[in-house]
Amino acid sequence: MTTALYPGSFDPVTFGHIDLIRRALEIFDQVVVAVGENPSKSPVFTAAERVALIRQAVQKPEVEVVDYQGLTVHFARDRGIHTVIRCLRTAGEYETELGWASASRRLLPDLEAVYFLPSPEFAHLSSTVVREIAQFGGDLSPFVPPHVQSALEEKFPPR
Repeated sequence: MTTALYPGSFDPVTFGHIDLIRRALEIFDQVVVAVGENPSKSPVFTAAERVALIRQAVQKPEVEVVDYQGLTVHFARDRGIHTVIRCLRTAGEYETELGWASASRRLLPDLEAVYFLPSPEFAHLSSTVVREIAQFGGDLSPFVPPHVQSALEEKFPPR
């Protein structure tokens, strides 16, 4: 059984994330979505809330959603996962990911990074954009599932 790790902050999960999970399942038997807790970020949703939002959005037995702290490579090592999947939306992300992949392979030599290009309709979609739209009361329906939209509306009530 081939398992891929999809780490991220997912604050919040978007249709772009969900699309990547769906596409990854065409290649891998299982995807572990790992919701990271980054001490340098101030997330809108707690890790537990993000896990719950992703679980409700995906609902597939081949997808496990968990939270974790610490280095992604340590999480992968501890779970016996040898493949990490990521999405490259921009040239700038390529530079960042190249550095991450190089450092990660130094720490865990058998770890492979597999990169997906986004589906065209999600090429410019990010959690940051979604949060900004939510803060100003914009329509979130093209970007997130209804339950995520409701959760965002609770965090950012209309002005």
